[in-house]
Amino acid sequence: MAVFVALGAFLMTLAGGWTAQRVTDRRHLVLGLAGGLMLGVVGLDLLPEALEAAGTEVFGVPAALLLFVGGFLVAHLVERLLAGRQAAHGAEEHDGRVPQVGLTAAAAMVGHSAMDGVAIGAAFQVGGGMGTAVALAVIAHDFADGFNTYTITSLYGNARRKAVAMLLADAAAPVVGAASTLLFTIPEQLLGGYLGFFGGALLYLAAAEILPEAHHDHPARSTLLCTIAGALFIWLVVGIAD
Repeated sequence: MAVFVALGAFLMTLAGGWTAQRVTDRRHLVLGLAGGLMLGVVGLDLLPEALEAAGTEVFGVPAALLLFVGGFLVAHLVERLLAGRQAAHGAEEHDGRVPQVGLTAAAAMVGHSAMDGVAIGAAFQVGGGMGTAVALAVIAHDFADGFNTYTITSLYGNARRKAVAMLLADAAAPVVGAASTLLFTIPEQLLGGYLGFFGGALLYLAAAEILPEAHHDHPARSTLLCTIAGALFIWLVVGIAD
């Protein structure tokens, strides 16, 4: 059942990526929406789950929040290191962005989608009701995952074939993750730490890259509305799942 449900996440991810491809003439709106979706996923979905799952505190601070800050800083560090390495070797950038950063970010999205599949499988091991609730949440926000994976890969100047390849990998990841729960399970605290770390990295991409780019050439009210709509959509998804 878990693997079957994960196929719904596969299709929803592809739908999100297809949507991102079809609206290239409204690139600023695409980026504004992607930024809002990422912000909503981090603040309304990943962080609450991470805080609940991780549980422990380190010097008075929840471990999930420490990893959240760590993820943000690591994402920034990786981008700066890759940019410096490219400049040292005379490699070209795309509007000041290094293509490898986009691929790295997309790979992180693929890893997150695999964990979504694991969450579906683990929830069905607890019970049918729990599995259905988690599956609905995952399927709904996998549209945003597909949308963001294609957008991030393309934004950094990667060829369309690479963006499509990352989209397909992101779509297949939940199915693989769900199937893996037949073999092993992930401790809850470890899962919470991962969610916190990934949330920090995702917030960096949204705040430092996606949203500034969205408002750079087209600082229109419609772009801001798309950003707000993206965050509200994730809020709706989380509310329905609960």
